[in-house]
Amino acid sequence: MCGLIAVEVTMRKRILSSFFVVLVTLSVSAQWANPGSGSDSDVPAYNAAPPRKGQKLPALLPADQLMDPSLMPAQAKAYTLAAKIPDVIYQQPCYCYCDRSVGHNSLHSCFESKHGANCGTCLKELYYSYDQHKKGKTARQIRQGIIKGVWKQVNLETAAAKD
Repeated sequence: MCGLIAVEVTMRKRILSSFFVVLVTLSVSAQWANPGSGSDSDVPAYNAAPPRKGQKLPALLPADQLMDPSLMPAQAKAYTLAAKIPDVIYQQPCYCYCDRSVGHNSLHSCFESKHGANCGTCLKELYYSYDQHKKGKTARQIRQGIIKGVWKQVNLETAAAKD
């Protein structure tokens, strides 16, 4: 009878230990989970409002400084379009998550350097933003489309041929 009690106690300890390990594993791994629920925690950095009156934004890289024969038309044209809507792209997140890797604070940051020309995500979001702005959408409405992933439907070859 004593041996049966010892086996039962050992089994309970194993079950509790296993439960504890599973609980710790779940709680530690939760910080890397993508909620996928559209929560703000998975939205990259952006500015919720346009620049304050008198606030000077960092300069966008002029398209002529991208002179590289290997560039596709969509890459160079993106910088020309970005220069037309700096306040709009200042208010947009960038889903290449450059806010986490290089400290960008919006899609505008991507076009302050050659980063935007070398990133399909940045390019598609820029063309989406420009197209929606031309259709009369506000920066907030454009941001909602970007967060929903509508920018992924942009075809860079045909987008560069427009306008």
